[in-house]
Amino acid sequence: MKNSSRIAVGVAGAVAGYVAIFVLFSLFDFGNRTDPITSGLLGLFVYSPIGAIAGAVFANWLVTRSGEDAGNGSVARNSLRSLGIVVLLCVAGIGIYIAYAYATATPWLNRNGGNPLLVFEVRLPAGVAVPASAQGITIELQTDLNTMPGEVTPVAFYRDGDQPVIAGEVELAFRTSHRQLAVNIEGQPSRVYPIDLTARAPHTPEFGTWRRLADGSEIRYRAKWPGKT
Repeated sequence: MKNSSRIAVGVAGAVAGYVAIFVLFSLFDFGNRTDPITSGLLGLFVYSPIGAIAGAVFANWLVTRSGEDAGNGSVARNSLRSLGIVVLLCVAGIGIYIAYAYATATPWLNRNGGNPLLVFEVRLPAGVAVPASAQGITIELQTDLNTMPGEVTPVAFYRDGDQPVIAGEVELAFRTSHRQLAVNIEGQPSRVYPIDLTARAPHTPEFGTWRRLADGSEIRYRAKWPGKT
């Protein structure tokens, strides 16, 4: 039998030994019944690996019993190789699972803290009327993952020459690069501004440059993270 085949048999023996010990451990309820979690961990990470080692050694011993195979590699060496392959397969499986879990997990932008804010100013064309109260203006952040209502900040409104400027903020909940801000002013057409932030929206202390829409209105914005100004 070729050396690679002997190692493959050892891998199969290791897997069989691991599964057999784990099944026996579960069926006969070995361990501390008052602490099933600890007993389960012992079964997974102590007793079952011992079964895997025994299975690999036993499988390699079986295939080296015949005299013609005896010189194709020692039982110990092939057993170690078999166990090494099993370990690599386990590491690869864990890596694939972690990558899958990360890819499918909810992509919170700030998983362990409050949501960052998109702070914005919209400079309207000259002559455009701005409602005196916030009730006449609605803000909505639109992404490929969610929509989020925003708030205007009337005390931050000002005039830039003959152009009125409105200000507000909206939470950035998710990690995505597909964002746009819809600004609806009562009695006026809806305005939708692309938000050109990276998916992770790093904190910036100052506004970016003004970005113009076809109707002459402009927007500038920045990401503000919790605890920063």
